[in-house]
Amino acid sequence: MKKILLGLALLGGLFFSGALFAEDLNWEKDLNTAFAKAAKEKRPIMVMVEGEHCRWCKKMEHRTLEDDVVSKRLEKYVLVKIDREGKDAKQLPAVKYVPTIFFMSPEKKIRERVTGYFNVLDFKSWIDDAEAAVK
Repeated sequence: MKKILLGLALLGGLFFSGALFAEDLNWEKDLNTAFAKAAKEKRPIMVMVEGEHCRWCKKMEHRTLEDDVVSKRLEKYVLVKIDREGKDAKQLPAVKYVPTIFFMSPEKKIRERVTGYFNVLDFKSWIDDAEAAVK
């Protein structure tokens, strides 16, 4: 019985620590707010375009973007998620597949475009490419 309770306590701790960590990513509500914040703070933007029922979008967010190393690197970005069918999507180039991620300057210039699900290692190399494009 003690082993079962210990196992449940460990699982509960993992669940709640993951839920708490997921809040570390601070997503802006819309594209205009994100661009205004980026201009004010002189920070680049990462726009994630997703679909309402896109399972790969959810996997990208939870498996890749919420990874400790990736989320730490994303702290320097203003983050915003938009729906590809929403009004904000009209401000971006056409998106055929989701997830699609745009790394952009505060001046709305696209530095890098990433389409599809990527694991942590591969996505870190996309961040490297986006940061190199700024230099």
